[in-house]
Amino acid sequence: MGGMLPGVKVRDLNRLPDERGSFAEVLRSDWGDLLGSDRPEQLNLSMSYPGMIRAWHRHARGQVDYFIVVRGTMKICAFDDAPESPTRGQLDEIVVSAERLQIVRIPGHYWHGTKGLGTEPSLTVYLVNRLYDREHPDEERRIWNDPKVLDPRTGAPFDWNRAPHK
Repeated sequence: MGGMLPGVKVRDLNRLPDERGSFAEVLRSDWGDLLGSDRPEQLNLSMSYPGMIRAWHRHARGQVDYFIVVRGTMKICAFDDAPESPTRGQLDEIVVSAERLQIVRIPGHYWHGTKGLGTEPSLTVYLVNRLYDREHPDEERRIWNDPKVLDPRTGAPFDWNRAPHK
């Protein structure tokens, strides 16, 4: 997928159906095109109700997130506001669904967040390359509707609820 922020990657996963159901390899250590030098350390499960926005946050100590939506549909966004970055102001908006199994890589230095879409709760499995430290969490946060996160299509503050066809 061209035009994405450096390090943001989406990979289709191959679901193999048979008379028993289906099987898919979700992540393999030999997927160098996706992982680079990352090695996932923790696996998490997140359920989001339809319309629920979980944004914005980033990780300052090198955490990378890998999202796989296994039920429902999720919008995943990443935003670059680093002053020295050549992609400053770029915002990636990726819609992932259990109907088309994919894994999405988001480098943690980008502000990122999610929104549950559709009519059913979404279920997301996500892997991270750093263990969560409850005493010193690697998270910086800003409000979900922060007016400083601009939509490059409109120049206005990013609207999580904007219709995709407008």
